[in-house]
Parts: sequence; C-alpha cells; structure tokens
Amino acid sequence: MFVDAIERIDPFTRPLHSIVRLYGHNEIIPGSATLFFVNEEGCAVTCKHVAELITNADSIYQNHLNFLAERRAVQREKNIAHHLSRLEEKYRLRPETLVRVRNSFVNCVDVFREVSIDLHPTQDLAILRFRGYTRTLYRSYATFLRDTSRVKVGRSLCRLGYPFPDFTNFRFNPATDDIEWTTEGRTASPRFPIDGIITRLLTENGDVTGIEMSTPGLRGQSGGPLFDTNGLIYGMQSATRHLHLGFDIENRDVLVNGRKTRVSNYPFLNVGQCVHVDVIKQFLRERGVKYYEG
Repeated sequence: MFVDAIERIDPFTRPLHSIVRLYGHNEIIPGSATLFFVNEEGCAVTCKHVAELITNADSIYQNHLNFLAERRAVQREKNIAHHLSRLEEKYRLRPETLVRVRNSFVNCVDVFREVSIDLHPTQDLAILRFRGYTRTLYRSYATFLRDTSRVKVGRSLCRLGYPFPDFTNFRFNPATDDIEWTTEGRTASPRFPIDGIITRLLTENGDVTGIEMSTPGLRGQSGGPLFDTNGLIYGMQSATRHLHLGFDIENRDVLVNGRKTRVSNYPFLNVGQCVHVDVIKQFLRERGVKYYEG
C-alpha cells in the first residue's frame, strides 16, 4: 500500500546518529533519531526532545570537563572518596548521567558551519536550519497536506524512520579518554516503516495538536514523517503512549512447554503519538520557513 509513498518520502528523510557515554563508564551507547527536510534551503523538522540532545551536547561535555579538572586537583588530598563524592554532588553526576554526546547528521548536507535550532514553546517540535553548507545531500523535500479535514479517525497512514542503530563507526579512545567517530565500520542504519490507522485526534485547550495511531512509534523514529499513500505529510512521529487495557492476570497457573507455571501479566496497548500537520505548518510560518503543500 505504501511502497510508492515510501519511495517519495525516503529522499528527504534522514537519520541522526548519536553516541553517548555515561558517567563512570567507557562503554558507548549508540542511538538514532529522524528528521525530514521541508524545503531546498537546508531546513528540516524533528522532535524537540531530539533537538535538545543536540543543543545540550556542548554543555553536557563542558560539565564533565569541569568535573575532571577539579578531580585532578584533589587527587593528592586525603580522604579522596569524600572529595569525589562532593564533586559528584556538585556536578550532579550519577552512574546514569550523560557525560558525552556526539551527533552525526547522516547524508543531510556536505559540510556546514552551524545548525540553528528553533524549539516550539509547547509541542514536541523543532526546526533545524543548516548554515554554511555548499551542497545538499538530501533529494526533494516534504509536501504537507493542504486540506487537513482529511485527518480523520480510521485513515491508514505510515511513518518512516531509523529505529535500529546498526552503525558501528565509533570507538572509545583511551588516549583522550573520549568517544569518537571513525572512518571504519558500518555508517548506515536501515530505514524502517510502520503503518497504522488514526485512532484519535489529541487536543490541548480545545485545539487539535496531535494524532494518535493504532501502532507505536519505535525508538529512533522520533522526528520521522507521518504520511499517506500519496506521500503527503500528515504529521510527525513524536512519542509512544502506553494505555492500560485492564485485562490483568495475577498468579494464574498456565501450561508453558507442557509444564505448569504461575504467571502474572498486565497488558498495555502501545499507540503512537504524532504532532499534527497544522501545528508543524503554523510553526514554520511563524519562523519564516518556506514549505510546500499539496
């Protein structure tokens, strides 16, 4: 059903690859997200929570560098454990705290001077503008739905993104005590579509701001386009909601591989939440970004 539409969407939908390091660990955690371009001028949209990971990368690393500088200063002090604990508290460092984030915009533009980011004040939406590039690597750009009365419950739509970070072009460098990108390994992650039907329109203060889908958006699809069979953009994948179904089972004996086993189960329905196309278009107009409708 969506074969032709995916071929129209793919040329302007791109992955954002990220590698992160947590405090006290040398392991590298790869991750991915999605963005899509809205015009020929290097302007794209993605989720606010994705864009914030980009904007906060430098401050996260600087906080860690400041901690390391103070830690070196107290290494010869007595009761080092006490000083270390005090510094960890000062810099808000826990085992799960991010201390390094590196991002790579895959096949977006050749080189660029900066990426300016506009964050929506209330919705999970952001605009990215690449500046200082010489050539775009994406082909074509989004066409947004003009007649938004077509956004109705029961309509089949699809999302495209990069939920499975299969890239391996990164490493931990012990000489610099840092994580870094490399020229070796896999540099790509596979695109992944997931379809569903509109189940509900989501409102805030009486205004429709979101679209709920019958299937979940997968991790890494955040920022990916929501589109119909013609490739028209209806919205953008934002989050997944977990709806408790109420069909709970507690301490029930069932047969598993021929053996009686006691189980409990609390099922949830995972549904996708997308930013509505009207919200995206309005934000683009407010920020003076050109876009196309069809």
